[in-house]
Amino acid sequence: MSASVQNTILLVEDDEELAHWTQEYLSNKGFNVQVTASGVDAVARINSSPPDLVLLDGMLPDLDGLDVCRQVRPTFANPIIMLTARDEEIDEVLGLEVGADDYITKPVRARALLARIRGHLRRNQSQVQHNQQAGPVSQIRLNELLIDKQNLSVTLRGQAVSITSAEFDVLWLLAEKAGEVVSRQELVNQLRGFDYDGFDRSIDLRVSRIRKKLGDDPNEPYLIKTIWGKGYLFARESW
Repeated sequence: MSASVQNTILLVEDDEELAHWTQEYLSNKGFNVQVTASGVDAVARINSSPPDLVLLDGMLPDLDGLDVCRQVRPTFANPIIMLTARDEEIDEVLGLEVGADDYITKPVRARALLARIRGHLRRNQSQVQHNQQAGPVSQIRLNELLIDKQNLSVTLRGQAVSITSAEFDVLWLLAEKAGEVVSRQELVNQLRGFDYDGFDRSIDLRVSRIRKKLGDDPNEPYLIKTIWGKGYLFARESW
């Protein structure tokens, strides 16, 4: 996917040197990059003029990156990639729980960052085009579970399930192939647009969150089963 001036990225980073390098690199790749060092200002910008993608530092001087994500996610549907120096699994889990679509630890590799950005923008644009062309509402109903792609909503036994857009995408793909094993490679390729390197755990973390929200037993899941060495199976018969 080639970038254009229509692809606006909001970079929220208080490290001036890193912010300057990232802005210059991405601008040279054709993106319109806006920069702020303030979490409070980032929330205001995202709400008033939503960018196509947000690169969000996890640690900011006024409002933590997690809080920024938590505040804007209910109304901001575009991708959020968190950048942080904290390389702990708990931080990754927290970032994904509050609605981040991706999580990259510093130091950031230029080509890897560019690949992630392009992958998320490509997926997001495909989703928008699908919704515009969809016509009738696209739904998957499995007994008491209703997944509505047009509204990005999930209902279980008549009750709305609070779910992030990133979690929804994983759930939709698994439910779409209920009864079949879906590999991590396939999930990563379709959702993030780059090859699975064997170490990316964001898909696993999202599945874990989905299980919890659907009341699936994390120790002995019966809805979304882990098929070791292969991937995940959405068990059609369990519903």
